[in-house]
This record gives sequence, C-alpha cells and structure tokens, in this order.
Amino acid sequence: MWRDLLASRELAWRLMVRDINSQYRQSILGITWAFVPPIVMAAGFTLANDANVIQVGKTDIPYPAYVTFSTALWQTFVEALNAPLQAVTVARPILAKVNFPREALIVAKFGEILFNFAIKVLLIIGLFIWFKISVTWTVILTPVAIIHLILLGTLIGLLLAPLGLLYQDISRGLSLVTGFWLFLTPVIFPVPKTGIFGALVNFNPVTPLLVTARELATTSDLSQTTGFWVVSIITWIGLILMWIVFRLAMPFVVERVGS
Repeated sequence: MWRDLLASRELAWRLMVRDINSQYRQSILGITWAFVPPIVMAAGFTLANDANVIQVGKTDIPYPAYVTFSTALWQTFVEALNAPLQAVTVARPILAKVNFPREALIVAKFGEILFNFAIKVLLIIGLFIWFKISVTWTVILTPVAIIHLILLGTLIGLLLAPLGLLYQDISRGLSLVTGFWLFLTPVIFPVPKTGIFGALVNFNPVTPLLVTARELATTSDLSQTTGFWVVSIITWIGLILMWIVFRLAMPFVVERVGS
C-alpha cells in the first residue's frame, strides 16, 4: 500500500494539474467561482439575520465574516466527501484497461481540494482586513484542523466510492444528505448548548473540526478540544481501514462494472 502510494506521486500530480485546468479553463469567471458560493450564502444569511427572519445568536466575529469563513470550510469538507467518487467515476473507462496505482486518483483530488481552499483563503484574508478582525499566533495551527476536516470527508468518500460506481443512487443521494447535514453543522449559527438540536449538532463529527479551525484562526479560545482529538483519531484509524477496503473492493467493482 505504501509503495503504491509513493509510486502514484507523479501520476497524481499530472491528474491534479489536468483537473484544475479543466475546472477553470472553460469558465468565463475562472477562479472567481471559488469566491462566489461563500459570498452569496453569506449575503443571504446576513440579510435574513438583519431582518430578524432568522435568529443565529451572538458570534465571536462579525456575522458576514463568520458565515463566509464557515461556508468555505464546509464547502471544503463537501468537496473532500465527493472527491473519491468523482475521481473513480471519471476514471471508470480506464480502470479496467490500465494498471496503475488507484491511490493516484485520491491523491490528485486531495491536492485539488487544497488548491481550491487556497483560493478561498484570499477571500478570507480580505474579510479579516475589511472587518478588522485580529488574529493570534494560533492561526498558524489552522491548517492542521483544516487537513483533518478534509481527511474526514475523504474517509467517508472512500467508503462510498466503490458503491457509487455500482449504483448511481449514491451520487444523487449525496447532494440530499449534505444539504440536510449543513443545517446540523454550525456554519450559519454558533454551536447550540442545550436541547435536542444542540445534542445533534455536537454529535455531528464535522462540528469539532470545523469549529476548531474557525477558532484557531480567530479567537484562539478552543471550545471543542476533546471532540477535535476524538474525531481526529477516529479519522486516521478509519482512513487506514477504508484505504484497505478501497483497495480490496475496487478490483471486484471494476470487474462487475466492465462486464
């Protein structure tokens, strides 16, 4: 497994460059599309909050910056969740014909996700400057939490990728699940402290990773430390197990799809 992972580096780089070029080449706005969704979502919820249509409670930083930063983190998680299935679906015609490390597909998508988030960082920096949000030294630790957020999405994506090749219901259902999942994640509101809804939000594995990333970049007052480490450890263990399952399942899935 490790030998194949190392051997996949060059192919993964080529696939990543190809995918990034194809993602923005046939678009008039280009990389601006990385900015548009967080801005639109932040504008909509800010207007709703100001008009008292929704009550989100008090946030540690100005609400427009809060929801934009949180949306960028959430979108990064969703991209990681969808990435393995997208990778194997695109490579489906050659999986049965060409022998290459399947890890290259996943590594390429991982790099693409990091590239897309790096673009969003420019927007986040601009917001921090505009709203005069001060940062502390813990901001340098923010990438650790973000990488764990991406790895959690990749873990779930690896579990679904073989099934997604066999059944199109998986890809269709993912959009429904992530849409509902968004409202159980503290993206547009602070973490509730009480009630059934608060328990669901706190039980959500994305919550401690996203909240820790946001707090490391802003207040440095960490409120989800225990949850962060629990989810992180489970993510690393689960990722290795799913890597094994992915390698064992793909030959059978490719054979069935190609037959």
